[in-house]
Amino acid sequence: MKVLLAALIVVLVLLQYRIWISDQGVRPVYRLERVVAAQEKLNAHLSRRNARLEAEVADLKTGTGAIEERARSQLGMIGPHETFYMVVEPPRFPPAGSR
Repeated sequence: MKVLLAALIVVLVLLQYRIWISDQGVRPVYRLERVVAAQEKLNAHLSRRNARLEAEVADLKTGTGAIEERARSQLGMIGPHETFYMVVEPPRFPPAGSR
């Protein structure tokens, strides 16, 4: 009976080792779960970016508003009946000679 009990304890210890410590146990599963969670987060971010880009492409294909907006911001476009005003802020510190 003692031999059977000892054999069962040895088997139990070996199975516990295989579950908790070996490369085929719980650790790789946890590692893979972290990798999958990180990849899902990256995929969600990329999906949101793709949706924004798809909306921008659709806007560029259908209307001139997006094209005009880009021309104004990136190329400095001014329309034919528009006036350009440049606002210059005063310097933050008084000039050196005014002390």
